[in-house]
Amino acid sequence: MKTARLVNLIVIAAILAVVGTGCRRGPGYVTPLPGKKPGAIKDIGSAEPLTGAEGTGGGITGTPVVGSEGIPATDSSIYDNWKQDAEVLKQYTVYFAYDSSAIQTAERSKLEAVAEYLKTHTSPRTAVKVEGHCDERGTEEYNRALGDRRALSAREEIVAAGIDPSRIITVSYGEDRPAVPQSTPEAWAKNRRAEFILLTEP
Repeated sequence: MKTARLVNLIVIAAILAVVGTGCRRGPGYVTPLPGKKPGAIKDIGSAEPLTGAEGTGGGITGTPVVGSEGIPATDSSIYDNWKQDAEVLKQYTVYFAYDSSAIQTAERSKLEAVAEYLKTHTSPRTAVKVEGHCDERGTEEYNRALGDRRALSAREEIVAAGIDPSRIITVSYGEDRPAVPQSTPEAWAKNRRAEFILLTEP
């Protein structure tokens, strides 16, 4: 009798476990960040695709966050004490199309010039920090990720030109540091950019 009751309890517990697991619902629709697979992120802000904004909920083209060539990230802390100069390479600022991290053909010569500078300036040792920026449209989280993709796209082009990837670090400021703090199409075009900060060993 006791054995039969024990068997019944085990069967009931197993059924409840299966039913409970089957009724669990997964998370609702989540707009993925650029370069991330759905479900790989915890929080990206609004779950609704943006319209008429820098972030359009997945319309970004270009280089994935981890880099299409699998280029390992550089530990930026090794350059913490190096001198930073934002003017030397300012003329080579790369501009991007709306909601894109793809390097436009007209901008490639600028990246080649940055690579050439790094090839010819090795004493004292030099490196470069690539800053990714966006215009003000879109959520802060989305633009931060888009800025990251833009910086990484520029980095990969410089590495492809023959520069050691350890000499290039990236950072994204999203929409936080506009070059032109205005809400016009002309200003937005100037704010969708990657800037190059020269780092020189002290």
